[in-house]
Amino acid sequence: MVTIRLRRQGAKKSPFYRVVVIDSRNAREGAFIEILGHYNPRVSPEAVVVDRERLQHWLSVGAKASDSVRTLIKRAPVPAPVAAEPVATA
Repeated sequence: MVTIRLRRQGAKKSPFYRVVVIDSRNAREGAFIEILGHYNPRVSPEAVVVDRERLQHWLSVGAKASDSVRTLIKRAPVPAPVAAEPVATA
């Protein structure tokens, strides 16, 4: 089974997490399939960056998000859509 979960990175007592797609049988720091984003709890405010399109893709093909990832996604602000600016012609 494929899961979406946090993978710990960073130095001792300074954690930094990556949101990864991984086989549920692999270890926390084991081989992963794809990096979807990152989470840094050490900055204020907490930094959460996730590629929402790829997240939706993996959820649609049957991947299960961990409780921690589900909570982070709910708390993470959704980026505002970028409006296409008209090109000025001279």
